[in-house]
Amino acid sequence: MNTETIMKIALEMANLDEIPGDSGIHYPGEDVHRVLIGIDMGTPELLLAKQLNYDLVIAHHPPGGTSRMNFDKVVLTQIDQMIEAGIPPHIAEKAIKPRVDSSRMNAHVSNYDHTISAARLLELPFMNIHLPLDLICRRRFVDAISQGTKSITNAQVKDALNAMKEIPELKLGMTEPIVYVGSSENLLGKWIVAMAGGTNGGAGVAKAYFDAGYSTVFYMHIGETDKKELEKYIKSGNLVASGHIASDSVGIAPFVKRLRTEGLEVTTMSGVFVPE
Repeated sequence: MNTETIMKIALEMANLDEIPGDSGIHYPGEDVHRVLIGIDMGTPELLLAKQLNYDLVIAHHPPGGTSRMNFDKVVLTQIDQMIEAGIPPHIAEKAIKPRVDSSRMNAHVSNYDHTISAARLLELPFMNIHLPLDLICRRRFVDAISQGTKSITNAQVKDALNAMKEIPELKLGMTEPIVYVGSSENLLGKWIVAMAGGTNGGAGVAKAYFDAGYSTVFYMHIGETDKKELEKYIKSGNLVASGHIASDSVGIAPFVKRLRTEGLEVTTMSGVFVPE
């Protein structure tokens, strides 16, 4: 198997037709049999893979190259999520603008060749897959919350948390979903899983959902400044952070299992938890 086929598998699983801006094949490879995969994979992990005779390293988070320079294009997809949820386009555009601007500025000053050049010098195939696996994660969270709360009259936020905690990958992680704004005792109400858009939308996107009638918003993670801003916002409902690293595994684990069914030997590290 080669790196192009492996990328196609991820795209197929996420129902995507093309490689998104935050993912890429940074050093292509053929005849891949042994794969080392992790959430953050840098030069030390590449050296480890070379020493242990792996044929390919797969990172989840963008390590550089085009996946870092085009990251803002994936952040912009949150506009589509918001419009689909009933938020007017002009509100969605304004809500995500700070995150897009930040992404572009960070990319502009980053050393985008740092890790990519190491893979090139080692002649070690290297790729990263971000949005496709986050889409799988989002789908699984939506399914878990839907199934876990559908039979409960006036479900509370804690009912959704209990449903999320039953996801096997979250059980293996060292964090649990946390209600950062609102309370687990509050009614769940109308809810949205606002994930798979490069990063979280910050306070601005959460406010847009609350203003549109959503009582509970699920993020993977949120910063302290955004948390404080939402706590002061009179229309805020409940903001739940599922836990970044364990949540990433919710999307990565099905992909790892698929590669194994295709005959590849896949070793996980750097925060990837795959239930038996």
